[in-house]
Amino acid sequence: MPEYLDRLSRFVCDTHLEDLDPSTVTAAKTVVLDTLGAMLAGSRLPENEKLAQLVAKTGGQGPATLLGQTGSATAVFAALSNATAGVALEMDEGSRLGGGHAAIHVLPAALAVAEERGAGGKEFLESVIAGYEVTSRIGTGTKVKKTVHSHGTWGTIGSAVATAKLMGFDQAQTTGAINLAASMSPANTWTPCLEGATIRNLYPGRSGFQGIMAAQLTLCGFTGLEDGPSDIYDTLLGESFDAEAVVRELGVPGAYRIQRNYFKLHACCLYNHPALDGVQTLLGRESFSASDVERIKVEAPALAMIMTDPEPENMLAAKFSLPYAVATAVVHNSTDITAFYPERLRDPETLALARRVDVVADPEMDLRRYDYPAAKVAVTLKDGRILTEDVTAHHGDAQNPASREELVGKFNFLAQDVLGEAGAARVVETVGYLDALGNIRELTRLLKRS
Repeated sequence: MPEYLDRLSRFVCDTHLEDLDPSTVTAAKTVVLDTLGAMLAGSRLPENEKLAQLVAKTGGQGPATLLGQTGSATAVFAALSNATAGVALEMDEGSRLGGGHAAIHVLPAALAVAEERGAGGKEFLESVIAGYEVTSRIGTGTKVKKTVHSHGTWGTIGSAVATAKLMGFDQAQTTGAINLAASMSPANTWTPCLEGATIRNLYPGRSGFQGIMAAQLTLCGFTGLEDGPSDIYDTLLGESFDAEAVVRELGVPGAYRIQRNYFKLHACCLYNHPALDGVQTLLGRESFSASDVERIKVEAPALAMIMTDPEPENMLAAKFSLPYAVATAVVHNSTDITAFYPERLRDPETLALARRVDVVADPEMDLRRYDYPAAKVAVTLKDGRILTEDVTAHHGDAQNPASREELVGKFNFLAQDVLGEAGAARVVETVGYLDALGNIRELTRLLKRS
């Protein structure tokens, strides 16, 4: 067995809440609340309501809650539905260090399996923390191919780890689940994001489904490769895989990946966030409107050069358009979920400004770096002034954290349409003492449509 897999699996088996720094547990609760909000808000989209109905019919009645809906399903199908809803509005958190959205690839499976097994809040949190750590670290070790969108790929391993933890797997079984999950990881490109094809939203749903199946298949006696992650990420989905980087500083107290994450306060792709923060800083510091702007130049990581369509066709495509996101921030001073609704996409003033936004690649920029700006913004005004702002860590990142009040406000904004004001408040309160819940259903019973 490769040493790094041995260390990962041992870490998973040895993860116990009582041994963790309190800051890690607090961070995990915050990630849980944030992800629940994303799933609840996404559950309102018509295609996600129909998917929930489909999985309840296809998978049969089960103990796992379909968030924001009235029905339930078996764990594997509930994870498929809930994870898909959770990514649909681009409000789910992520890991710059791991290059992906760890929680939405771990938490839906953990929640569904915990319900199915009647696990307590402590066991649920342990599974989320372990799954998050492993999936983020596998991402750290991978240099992804330029054509590959990593959404869903490492997440299959994260869902498998969370499931294995809840099922009480030993170290060898956990390694087996990781290796099986690696060979079951979906392969995706960026094209669906750019066209706004909502099949893209199935990526975390598929990884949740496949991750739970990987753990179950381990019990069935299926075997994986000796080193599944290296096989996939060193050849098919990545250009290289650094096993040493995967386990570097693994288990260091107070430095778990779940507390070194980022939260989204803009409802769009992470690559937009540093630029949007720069624009908002300039708007707050200077007095100008869209009609005052000659051009806006955004320097961004090279990958962002695929996100330059100034006239996106639909809501999802708009979330992957830097020119549109910057323009709507200036015109409407808004970047929440309403800024990307279909009715906003044809706004003439926004589209006119979006055509005056130039995106330029800076080869030194990399969202895994914190020693160099992640975006540079220059706004040239018609009066000749040039306003500039550089952003390294966007607001919401662990290096530039959002306040507790901001994140609770975000949850309430996303959840109240589904749960009502009082219902959302009960969820916030319950997540606060999640580790003391005797059964996770004390939380999930609050997550159905009111």
